Amino acid sequence: MTAWIDRFLEAQAAERGAALNSLLAYRRDLEAYAAHLAHRGKADVETARRADVEGFLVACEAEGLAASTRARRLAAVRGLYRFAYEEGLRADDPAIRVTGPARRKALPKTMSEGDVDALLAAAGTLGRTEAERVRDACLMQLLYATGMRASELVSLPASAARGDPRMLLVRGKGGKERMVPLSPPAREALVAWLGVRDAAEAQARTARGTPPSAFLFPSHGKAAHLTRIWFHGRVKALAAAAGLDPAKVSPHVLRHAFATHLLAGGADLRAIQTMLGHSDIGTTEIYTHVLESRLRELVMTHHPMAGD
Repeated sequence: MTAWIDRFLEAQAAERGAALNSLLAYRRDLEAYAAHLAHRGKADVETARRADVEGFLVACEAEGLAASTRARRLAAVRGLYRFAYEEGLRADDPAIRVTGPARRKALPKTMSEGDVDALLAAAGTLGRTEAERVRDACLMQLLYATGMRASELVSLPASAARGDPRMLLVRGKGGKERMVPLSPPAREALVAWLGVRDAAEAQARTARGTPPSAFLFPSHGKAAHLTRIWFHGRVKALAAAAGLDPAKVSPHVLRHAFATHLLAGGADLRAIQTMLGHSDIGTTEIYTHVLESRLRELVMTHHPMAGD
């Protein structure tokens, strides 16, 4: 089983450019499938039949797992067996006709422009030092100005930000690159942070001989840059400082706000797709439903005939 998973994940990384987080998710789901088969003791991954795959889905539902989680697990199992069949590891594909749970497309959570303004203002006040405040302001301005994923933002190379750029080159999922424009406030915050960052780097180099970091947001951790987990917690803290409910605010919610506010302002859906790094326009189209939902709520709340 381990050999199958390793070969499958290697193929996903090499042939499809799957991101590390996707590969880790595949591994967790496939290990859960293997553990289920081992617990039943009637089959293993190499000998499992269609009924065994369906039994895994039934067990996942009995655990109370959400439909989206069950659908994701089935996608992982399907991918493994499709790979095994194509590589000649199995003569058949036991998962090819297994149907998964219907996945309801939930509308993405977003924020009002006023709440975003409050969050951006809080970013310049929470830090213990001036450097932390300038860093936080830069992180939040870049996030809202570009709609980047948290992992893309924290791992930005410093070279991408040199020269007061109007555009940033972002490396997204699967190593795909895209250009995203910067707003004037984001550029100002970026210039301010580069000044603080470079001064700290020069001081460390003089005092300890520390080599310069390649990242815009360096850290002393293993990744050598701020992590998305740290950033997620920081956004929660900033939300609390802004008087917002931290449970309703995250880096991904800011990404949704970026797209929703652009669309409301008349931006072209294809342009938003490019800036978000969506490979499928259908993924971007969900923001049109967010606007429809908000407009409907606005009418039902404020129209004089809404109560009739």
